[in-house]
Amino acid sequence: MTPLSDEIVALSDEYVLGLLGGTETLLIEEVITRDAELARRVGKLRDQMLPLDQSAQPQSLPAGFTEQIRKALPAQDHPVKPIPANLSTAPTRWRLGVLAASVIGLAIGIGAASLRPFPEPSVVAVLLDAQGVPQAVIDDYGNDTAFVRFVSDIKVPTDRTLQVWTLPSQEMGATSLGTLDDTAATRLRFTDLPTPNAQQLYEVTMEPLGGSPTGRPTGPIVGKGLAASQI
Repeated sequence: MTPLSDEIVALSDEYVLGLLGGTETLLIEEVITRDAELARRVGKLRDQMLPLDQSAQPQSLPAGFTEQIRKALPAQDHPVKPIPANLSTAPTRWRLGVLAASVIGLAIGIGAASLRPFPEPSVVAVLLDAQGVPQAVIDDYGNDTAFVRFVSDIKVPTDRTLQVWTLPSQEMGATSLGTLDDTAATRLRFTDLPTPNAQQLYEVTMEPLGGSPTGRPTGPIVGKGLAASQI
């Protein structure tokens, strides 16, 4: 079994119960595709939950239910301050960090080769926005192919194009891996690039329709991140 943290196992339970947010759901699905044991666990839990789903009848809350709950709660001497979203202790940010780290850290191909469209990639990069929220995952296979999946809801205006970049070296500078019209999972084809390395920079920018007019990134950065070696 591929070792997974207790947090990932707990999040997979919440995934089956439908309690995760949109980005968390996309990231846990990425982890599931990379780990066969977790995929089996999720499938088994779904099977166990099916009879309950089919037997449960919708029920309306009784009148005054919310007020009764409020009265039953202990009084608060001081108002509870919400945790700022930009703090590392924010629950949602922490959960996203756990999921993003798992996507990077899992050895792709261990027990999951039949679930992958390509052989094991050379590197994997999780691209984060300025707030540290995962936006996309890039698998680079080290020849002429990479694969990009978006894990956040990104709106692409009709007069804009998403463009994927990497920085093989300071001498080469930012190099385009391809352009995208939308956020569908996409295979990227390119030529004349060296084998990717750990800590190599990847990013996605929003460019004018058709791609950057200069051959270098010009638009705002949607997400960026450093690669983690998978070899």
